[in-house]
Amino acid sequence: MAASWTKLGMIAGGGALPLEVAAACAAQGKPIVVAALRGFADPGDFGGGPACAAGIGEVGKVLDLFKAAGCDAVTFAGVVKRPNFADLKVDLRGAALLPKALIAARQGDDALLRLMIGVFEKEGFRVIGAEEAAATLAPAPGPVGRLAAGDDHAADIAKGFEVVRALGRCDVGQGAVVCGGLVLAVEAQEGTDEMLARVAGLPATLRGAPGARRGVLVKAPKPIQERRIDLPTLGVATVEGAAAAGLAGVAVEAGGALIIDRAAVAEAADAAGLFVVAVAPTEES
Repeated sequence: MAASWTKLGMIAGGGALPLEVAAACAAQGKPIVVAALRGFADPGDFGGGPACAAGIGEVGKVLDLFKAAGCDAVTFAGVVKRPNFADLKVDLRGAALLPKALIAARQGDDALLRLMIGVFEKEGFRVIGAEEAAATLAPAPGPVGRLAAGDDHAADIAKGFEVVRALGRCDVGQGAVVCGGLVLAVEAQEGTDEMLARVAGLPATLRGAPGARRGVLVKAPKPIQERRIDLPTLGVATVEGAAAAGLAGVAVEAGGALIIDRAAVAEAADAAGLFVVAVAPTEES
């Protein structure tokens, strides 16, 4: 399907996702302008295209950049940790927005993200998800590598989705690890990598090991969340963390998660002997 935008402004945080979005736009011949958030992304990483550094509180600078460049759509991509609002440096537009941001932050991450989407929409931009800019990011149902989840993994996967949905209703996290029906860990602000490291430190009797892998990592969006921002992501580091924790595989919601460098993820999963699978959401999801 042809993109319904002509020029994209991207607010880039940390990690590989912004780079993948930029590469996908280049492959489509779609121009992109990048506002790289200081402390998270480097403008020099985006192939010499239009890019500049901006602080989280420099809302006016980013709006002016995208308007001057003729962008008609905006996407948010990459990891951004919640700032210390007391130390946040803001421009005039950011200062005007700060009281609303403080109120939204107390309501949870999703409220804060919805506030930011509203700012750009009111300025006439269409806000799109990263998967709309890079269609290969969101997996269709089925295995990503050679291995598929077996019947013996179905119960752990189902419970994992149940746990993640419960977490998400409280705006807590997007991931959980389940092994033999036992919830080994849930994700909060520490992120997936740290959660998997905690699982790897648990007694071997609770989890699997290379050659006898057990348990699954499940990642899915929060039921309440604005899906154009902050979909759960899966990359090679996630696969490596799951392997180190002795897990049998990783399950994500089809269309509700982003896979960074799908070919590399499949290769890493195959090499480690674990599955990565996208599961079609149920009505309850």
